[in-house]
Amino acid sequence: MTEESTNPRHTKILIIGSGPAGLAAALYAARANLEPIVLTGMDLGGQVSKTHAVENYPGFPEGISGEGLVKAFHEQAERFGTEVIFDIATEVDFSERPYKVTTYGEEFTADTLIITTGAAAVTLEIPGEEEMIGRGVSYCATCDGHFFGDMDVVVVGGGDSALEEALYLTRHASKVTIVHRRDELRAGSILKQRAEENPKIHFVWDTVLTEIPTGEKVATVKTKNVKTGEESAIEAEGVFIFIGHTPNTELFEGKLPLDDQGYIIVDGLMQAGVEGVYAAGEVADPHFRQVITSAGMGAGAAIQAIRYIEEKGL
Repeated sequence: MTEESTNPRHTKILIIGSGPAGLAAALYAARANLEPIVLTGMDLGGQVSKTHAVENYPGFPEGISGEGLVKAFHEQAERFGTEVIFDIATEVDFSERPYKVTTYGEEFTADTLIITTGAAAVTLEIPGEEEMIGRGVSYCATCDGHFFGDMDVVVVGGGDSALEEALYLTRHASKVTIVHRRDELRAGSILKQRAEENPKIHFVWDTVLTEIPTGEKVATVKTKNVKTGEESAIEAEGVFIFIGHTPNTELFEGKLPLDDQGYIIVDGLMQAGVEGVYAAGEVADPHFRQVITSAGMGAGAAIQAIRYIEEKGL
């Protein structure tokens, strides 16, 4: 135990997570002169920091890299007095006020807490997948579909999200091939009907991807039929993977209300079920998962935290 951890640092607003929701919350809290502290987690900026280009965030007509957008968020939050600490929360205690948060490096107490730990896309964990992220591999059609105009793409998955994203991709791509490990879709009947009736969508059943060959960009994917064992390949310039998201909420299990998928349940004011605790961004959003919606949720959470501090005279 370090000396710092035996003498916790106190802050009025502690933000766990440094993606768009966390940095937007920090900006609002800092502009209220509350000197918030942000714990970055594993990566400053979260998933968007790994995105090659962001073209759907207002204010950037030519688009901006995910790294560049995070850098701008970070600098703006720090300009008004946010302290960003590169550390990971390992334990939280909501049993008494002020709340306690332990990290690898030290311990904090906070009057209010804003949780913005995000969610991670479930990956295939096959050769080439990680290397080709940003070179044709994506986990968000709304974010990246525009880059695949008149191209052939592959969508992996058979649930509602996979079909929704596949249907969205037909606005851009010339052909969308849905690869599913089963012989029927798990999605709802309306989405199934729409996908089956769309002339741009084609299906490959009982099949999994085994490799995404590396190169300057995606050109093909290797597949295997799970029933026959037959190996094949599909030519495609994009691979969109939609087999689920996992919210980063292990730290809050048994301490905050979570839904059956593990997302933090919040009300319309971003309140997370414990007084003075708020959640924003993809950790509490299984539906939209966009930079702009996460940033908006983060701003809303900060506004509520500021009001709470004022009302309680903290």
